[in-house]
Amino acid sequence: MSSRDPNWWRQAVIYQVYPRSFADADGDGLGDLRGLTRRLAHLATLGVDAVWLSPFYPSELADGGYDVADYRDVDPRLGTLDDFDVMVAEAHRLGLKVLVDLVPNHSSHRHAWFQEALRAGPGSPARDRYVFRDGRGRKGELPPSDWHSVFGGSAWQRVPDGQWYLHLFAPEQPDLNWDNEEVRADFRTTLRFWADRGVDGFRVDVAHALTKDLTEPLRDLGDLAAGGDEALEGMAPGEHPLYDRDEVHEIYRDWRKILDSYSPPRMAVAEAWVPGERRVLYARPDELGQAFNFEYLRTPWDAEALREVITSALDQARAAGASATWVLSNHDVIRHATRLALPPGTDPDAWLLSGGREPAVDTALGLRRARASTLLMLALPGCAYLYQGEELGLPEVADLPADALRDPIWEQTGHARKGRDGCRVPLPWTRGGTDFGFGFDADGGTPWLPQPEWFSELSVEAQDGVDGSARELYRAALRVRRGLLSADESLTWLDGAAPGVLHFSRPGGWQVVANTGSAPVPLPTGRTLLASGPLDGGGTVLPPDTTVWLKA
Repeated sequence: MSSRDPNWWRQAVIYQVYPRSFADADGDGLGDLRGLTRRLAHLATLGVDAVWLSPFYPSELADGGYDVADYRDVDPRLGTLDDFDVMVAEAHRLGLKVLVDLVPNHSSHRHAWFQEALRAGPGSPARDRYVFRDGRGRKGELPPSDWHSVFGGSAWQRVPDGQWYLHLFAPEQPDLNWDNEEVRADFRTTLRFWADRGVDGFRVDVAHALTKDLTEPLRDLGDLAAGGDEALEGMAPGEHPLYDRDEVHEIYRDWRKILDSYSPPRMAVAEAWVPGERRVLYARPDELGQAFNFEYLRTPWDAEALREVITSALDQARAAGASATWVLSNHDVIRHATRLALPPGTDPDAWLLSGGREPAVDTALGLRRARASTLLMLALPGCAYLYQGEELGLPEVADLPADALRDPIWEQTGHARKGRDGCRVPLPWTRGGTDFGFGFDADGGTPWLPQPEWFSELSVEAQDGVDGSARELYRAALRVRRGLLSADESLTWLDGAAPGVLHFSRPGGWQVVANTGSAPVPLPTGRTLLASGPLDGGGTVLPPDTTVWLKA
């Protein structure tokens, strides 16, 4: 893949790093940029095309770094801009592209703009950069509307002078006002700042929430007041006052002009929790170019359901002139090595509150399905996103003690939801040491989230070079995939598949068979290139929860 290829991202494999949990070079228990730089060889030998960094900006970590105090700097605990430049240079030397997270919906309450807004008072230009409103009630003591935060509770927070500000997430994350031209201009500057430093692309956080209908009086939402993408289900497309409004696309068309001014053009991908037919609007060539396909992530391990979602996603991407995207895990969801083993109908929040004990999870089943689902995903046309640690087969750490939890969801829901910390536990690199090599030193420090003892045998050291390990499966899959890909991003479903089985072909005689059912099935004729697990019948029978790549 040429470093100058403007379409490198269309069928790339992009690896998400959650910097605070990847590698810790200074032993303070928090991952950092120098730690990432020292571990980039792991990603290069894995065979990914790019690395995407979750926020590394100055932040008080009220929401894991997504509360940004300065969009054009590095948190001192994670390093400096010089460290960032060194990391980008090393990534490029190793043949890796670099993407960074952009968080345009909200800033931190510690951002200079918000502090200025608090000092300036009602009606000031500084307050107009955010969404401030007077309250309702005789003395303004009630929130301006019934809108709820995604993390729980009201989406409004009162300040000492009596006004309220909007926060769709934590109170420490005030929403920016995208009707304000200063806000738009500042993010243009931010895009150029990172692109000028060699960044190859951007992941846009909460891309569907920037523009809002703030016409007075603000609309109450009643049963739809609760935050989250489920709120869109009861309203006509583009009509929700907070999410997926049509005006948001003006912003991304403006951004695309900036991204295309670089050679090669910078890519971008939207995090937009919206229905598929609306999601692809963000991925149009004159906008961001890609949008995460969360329907695929949410689909159970079921052949019929998977075929429907895959077909729909490919059709929608093709119609929009976009590249399809596929993802199974990220920093916001239960890891798929666990999720795919949970019985149908399991309430994930209740399961986490039980410490992962009710219901009990068959970890061996989860790993088999994780391996099979990954091999299926990597065979699909388009771009695949991996989340750090999935190449080790890491399951969710569900039994984190309450006093260790850092996710604001825990407190904002009154301890009704445990949150997302279980997929953010620092990675294990070595079998031994107090932090399994997260801090490099054998004695190590104390990681910001506790690691379980069973991390030892899932560490990079324990799996490196071990035939049949999750790490070696990923390495083999990415190596073989690179040799099989063509410019033709098509897929053909093949007739005659047994119930519970997916069977399709890709250009060049590449066939994929995935068995999601409970019974073994005979394999079609062909040379086995790769299998997610052992085959039966001398290599002629595909067991349940297994995927195979064949060359016809």
